This record gives sequence, C-alpha cells and structure tokens, in this order.
Amino acid sequence: MISIDTNILVRLLTEDDKAQAEKSRQLFKKEQVYITKTVILETEWVLRFAYGFAADAIAGAFDKLLGQGQVTVEDAHHIVLAGNLLRGGMDFADALHLVCSQEYMFATFDKKLKTKADALGVKKIKLLQ
Repeated sequence: MISIDTNILVRLLTEDDKAQAEKSRQLFKKEQVYITKTVILETEWVLRFAYGFAADAIAGAFDKLLGQGQVTVEDAHHIVLAGNLLRGGMDFADALHLVCSQEYMFATFDKKLKTKADALGVKKIKLLQ
C-alpha cells in the first residue's frame, strides 16, 4: 500500500496537468492507495479555493473515491458524514471537526458554526459566550 500527498489527489481530480494526472491515474490503477484524512481536508480546501469547485462536486468526488476498491481512506465514515454536512452548507473543516468529536461536546466561539450545526441537526455543540 502507498500513501499519497494532496498534489497526487488534486491532479487526479482536476486533470489540470495532463502528464501528472496520467501518472496519478496509473498509480491508482497499479497500487493499493491509502489517503489520510488530512490529505482529504487539504484537498477540499484546494478544490474550493484554488479551483472554485462547488460543495456538491467536492463531496461527490470524495464519495466516488471512497467507492474505489483499491482506495483506503483514513476515518472514511467521518469523511462521508463531513461530506454530507458540506452538501448542507457547512464548511468542510468545521464539519470534520464536529463528526470526529461526536462522542463529546464540541465547544466553539463561532456563532455561525453553531447556527449551521443546529440547522443541520448536529448535536453536542456548545457556543461559549
């Protein structure tokens, strides 16, 4: 199994550099690929800010990635849950923080996060005032 950097995943998903995209595709064809949740987190940020991808497109790309037999994603269940919250309008990093903390109360000063979490039915979030 081989673990990959964000740039490998971004090339695969954007195909902005044809040669590197092809090398990424070949890697995914030939190897069992492990992707850390930090790479997923950074990839979401790059796709959103550098490439202007919409939330649904990003979540959809992650869903397809998770469905590949040769791909193992760290904490895949939480990535799926965070992707669903992303589709609902929540920031992906905030969503990942929340779903990875779901056994505990999550404290924040971020009123916008609390409001969005409440609207999406996320429990165990406390606004500190």
